[in-house]
Amino acid sequence: MSSAPALSRAVPKPAHVPDSAVYDFDMFTDPAFRADPHERIFDLLRHAPPVFWTPRNGGHWMIVSHAANFKAARDIESFTSRFATEEQLRAIQAMMPPGTPRIPHAVPINLDPPDHTKYRAPLQKAFSPTAMLALKEDIRTLANQLIDAVKDRGRCDFMVDIAEPLPVRVFLKMLGLPLERMPEYRALVKDHLSDPEPDPIRSMQKLLRITAMLRPTMLERKEKPENDLISLLWRSEIDGRPTTLEDMENYGVVLFIAGLDTVMNGMGFGIRHLARDIDLQRELRANPKIIPEAAEELLRRYTFTVPPRKVAKDTVFEGLEMKAGERAMLFLPAADLDAREFEGSDRFDLKREKKAHIAFNAGPHRCLGSHLARVELQTLYEQMLSRLPEFRLDPDRPPTFHGGHVIGVDSLYLLWDV
Repeated sequence: MSSAPALSRAVPKPAHVPDSAVYDFDMFTDPAFRADPHERIFDLLRHAPPVFWTPRNGGHWMIVSHAANFKAARDIESFTSRFATEEQLRAIQAMMPPGTPRIPHAVPINLDPPDHTKYRAPLQKAFSPTAMLALKEDIRTLANQLIDAVKDRGRCDFMVDIAEPLPVRVFLKMLGLPLERMPEYRALVKDHLSDPEPDPIRSMQKLLRITAMLRPTMLERKEKPENDLISLLWRSEIDGRPTTLEDMENYGVVLFIAGLDTVMNGMGFGIRHLARDIDLQRELRANPKIIPEAAEELLRRYTFTVPPRKVAKDTVFEGLEMKAGERAMLFLPAADLDAREFEGSDRFDLKREKKAHIAFNAGPHRCLGSHLARVELQTLYEQMLSRLPEFRLDPDRPPTFHGGHVIGVDSLYLLWDV
């Protein structure tokens, strides 16, 4: 009996959506998507419109083509990241039980310029290329420890043994959160990203659980600052005023969710590709200087984030009428596999001339953590290739995947000779 989750219920098509723009796709539980996300994406690129409306997950737009994604990501007048106004947040707060703490507002990710710019500024220096490069040796040391712990076994579940603990420990250390609570933190993040249909009350309850978990450490760092990101944010100013506890909670939910989930999925896809391509492993082992180029092509080939947007006003986008308040997904994994933008998009090509992917999005919301992600991915590939013999997929335990706003690998069993 299958344990695969059921498709979300289909909702009626709005009258303004033409039949030609409808394509039935559930980005959380579509069976083919969960079986192999990027293969299903190729199928979408072949058979679905470049922009389509799906009746699943509450009904929303999917922006698929590279050109449409690049355009929408930069058009903040039509596609807003602000999903709830202050008035709406107050209304949701009023629906909560008496005594419920203030609901945090995820910033800067759920803001548009100019507010987005004000709140992003304190984070820019902390996540600069120079600051992230300074972490490389610590990341390398941790990667070596994790790899060496499984080396003599001749096998591992890469996601559990290496991909999850590496970026999560790095980010917990950056934030100044206790490493021993990693399983608890990860469970909370997974739950936060698991809802296939929008439920504002449930979403706010999850945010409150995150801030409740972070608040003691935040208050402690205010009184006793250390060399971590929370302490740095307490010392920062936002548009000329001191940071408040509300600001810290707003920052906290974004950093917590993004830092404890995203990069591990990129690692899973990248190592899966290497495990299936022994010739590429050999090429990179012989010439490790080209690993950064390989890491970029792997990011393009296996882009994994699907940022949500809300239609800000009635608009016509790519010839389609969209109404204010509708949701639209920037389907970046499809954008980077669009053959109209990347010739032979299904091929991993180290010599590809056009390499400018949008795995980290485009426009004002381009991923703040992209420099950290690059350092982590490149370092992981370097150390896996230098410390392990040729590794391959376990034929008896095929990889498993998940969909959602961050698509990724759940399990990745590797074998190598010892």
